[in-house]
Amino acid sequence: MKQLCIFPIPGSVTFPGTVFPLHVFEPRYRAMMQHCLDTGMEVAICHTEKTISEGRPTDSMEEALSSNRSTYKPVAIVSGGPCELAEMTDDGRMYLNVRLRKRYRLLGDVQTLPYRIAECEEFPDQVPDEAERHANDVLKDKIMHRLQALARDNQIIPDLLSSEEWTLKSPDDFSFQLFGLIGFDPEYMQELLEMPSAHQRLVRTLDLLNQTA
Repeated sequence: MKQLCIFPIPGSVTFPGTVFPLHVFEPRYRAMMQHCLDTGMEVAICHTEKTISEGRPTDSMEEALSSNRSTYKPVAIVSGGPCELAEMTDDGRMYLNVRLRKRYRLLGDVQTLPYRIAECEEFPDQVPDEAERHANDVLKDKIMHRLQALARDNQIIPDLLSSEEWTLKSPDDFSFQLFGLIGFDPEYMQELLEMPSAHQRLVRTLDLLNQTA
């Protein structure tokens, strides 16, 4: 079992092996991120199921720095990892990078106020057999070629995918880290995150890419 601080952000589905940049200004989340920095507790950046309470609209950063906004119920499967402080502004805002390492299943709340801490368990992939490993290599290659075809007007992605860093990635790592480069609608992304194997993610990713004009 493990405890994680939970940072729910609507539409933000994160994957292991990626880095998520954060700009934190709400008082409760500044306190939460400071707790993570002080104690080494990891944080999960995750999509949301629903809004629990609506926050009061703010007209200025000064108001945002002194008031909390909406409260959300997080999804059950999340990615978490340690955070690093990049910059602290004079007015107390925090710029951080969260290095997401693993997937977790949330089991229950340890604390809800002023911020949420949850008990969780690791959510690992199923171990593939030899036939599935071979199929995953083929799927990875097909996805890379499909992305290169879709990104003709954006040379950055083809250049990255043809680099040694990406060509040598295992299909397992690729099936997560790919989503640091591309994205689908949050519901599809959460569906991919919750899949229990790289094979399922690669099949679904290729299917979604083939539906893209």
